[in-house]
Amino acid sequence: MLTLDSSRLADLPIPIGTGWLLGACMEARGKQDLWIRQKPEVLAVLREQAIIQSAESSNRIEGVTVEANRLRPLVIGRAKPRDRSEEELAGYRAALDWVFSRRNPVSVTPAVIRRLHALAQGGSTGDAGEWKKRDNEVIEILPDGERSVRFVPASAKETPALVEMLCHRYRAATDEERIPPLLIVATFILDLLCIHPFRDGNGRASRLATSLLLQAQGFQVIRYISLERLVEESKEEYYRILNLCSQGWHQGKNEIIPWWNYFLSTLRRAYKEFENQVESVEARPAKSDLVRRTVLGQVEPFTLADMAVQLPSASRQLIKKVLAELKNAGQVRLSGRGRGARWEVAG
Repeated sequence: MLTLDSSRLADLPIPIGTGWLLGACMEARGKQDLWIRQKPEVLAVLREQAIIQSAESSNRIEGVTVEANRLRPLVIGRAKPRDRSEEELAGYRAALDWVFSRRNPVSVTPAVIRRLHALAQGGSTGDAGEWKKRDNEVIEILPDGERSVRFVPASAKETPALVEMLCHRYRAATDEERIPPLLIVATFILDLLCIHPFRDGNGRASRLATSLLLQAQGFQVIRYISLERLVEESKEEYYRILNLCSQGWHQGKNEIIPWWNYFLSTLRRAYKEFENQVESVEARPAKSDLVRRTVLGQVEPFTLADMAVQLPSASRQLIKKVLAELKNAGQVRLSGRGRGARWEVAG
């Protein structure tokens, strides 16, 4: 049933494209220390921005949203949550704090997976950190509003033993060194999603587990670029690949290569963005530069509120200041007044 089977994976031919993506990610990991040492002032901005984006995107993928003006107070300012959605947003931030505060690699166990889930759920629901007690289904909402069963995960009865076996196989495969660590991590996450061990919040738990395992393997980019945001931006592709690679999972006949390719492509994209962010920032203040490049990268007309959402680490005053500078330089135009005012990049 589990895809993470060393004997099966070790004999699986790796396509050229997958090998290239794997090599690109490993090369980027080798360069990351240089980028991290290069501009520490930029890293502080990126780290704050990534935490906010990760908490927001991971919850929004699950249909949980909060008001834009509450994002920063909840995630950075530690404001008190006012409702269930805000509890889950603050909970995801707490889970990220736990992940990133580990000084030594954490041994992957069922208890660790349950802890990540409990933190991400905000700890306020009765089953936070508890395995599902009833069988569940992955439901897809079709364009016409009809509900369709996309995948039937492992049963509630099987779940504890399967998660235990999955964690054991992860540790064994890592120790054996027969399979590239990134492919072990990717396969672990696919299996965790197919087990679907919790009643709710499985996606959040899987994304936190991704960060935990990548950090343990030395891929520090997750601290500075939000993988959750990248997944949200490619959400349709994410669900398409997940659907494809979950078919035949119960029989141990599912595909894994497409999932590897998606996983590696997302990580590579994070490293490319990280490199660009670090190397393109000039001597001016880091936040101003990030605001300036984000504004000039807009394709459609936008509002000040749009920029505030895209740049959670920047104050509205700073965004207004940069917009005024760009307007004076003839690089952006403003039309309208008040809340209806819209900006656009000059052609």
